[in-house]
Amino acid sequence: METTPGFKLNEWIETRFDIDSRVEPDIVGSILKMDVIDNNCYDAVFSSHNIEHLYPHEVPAALLEFNRVLNDDGFVVITCPDLQSVCELVSQDKLTDAAYNSPAGPITPLDILYGHRASLQQGHHYMAHKCGFTLKVLMGTLKAAQFVKVAGLKRRHPFYDLWVIASKANLDEKQLRDLALSHFPSDSEPR
Repeated sequence: METTPGFKLNEWIETRFDIDSRVEPDIVGSILKMDVIDNNCYDAVFSSHNIEHLYPHEVPAALLEFNRVLNDDGFVVITCPDLQSVCELVSQDKLTDAAYNSPAGPITPLDILYGHRASLQQGHHYMAHKCGFTLKVLMGTLKAAQFVKVAGLKRRHPFYDLWVIASKANLDEKQLRDLALSHFPSDSEPR
């Protein structure tokens, strides 16, 4: 995933942080300990398909790190798989059927639940999925990580993903909705 529509505006300057040095990020590291980044220095964090690679007990620490590096008006946008819609496929006995096609090839519910098998076979074990979320759980986890306002949505077929935005500031409903609409996929409606 490239970025959100809102982050494509010229006012944003991107700093890429990734555990995989092969993708040539600006900073190589783990979202569990971003100590190379000062407190309160970023306006926003975009986390695309990262938190599902953490163990459940590690997720709060990563979200607290996101919160720590954001300034007082900062916000985070998170997208990750939606276990609820994926499990609907599993309950229909479609565990190894293609749920959708990606640039990496067909993606099955098995890949969504446990990590992209082709990447894992190539030795990229950090690509394993160690936890997962429903919209309710992800929004609650962000609130527990001291984010003040949270909005989110889930997209079923062919996306099977969640999108959540969480702010440190106490935004009113319109401000939060406008912020979400500027970053969520255009075919979506936040709750």
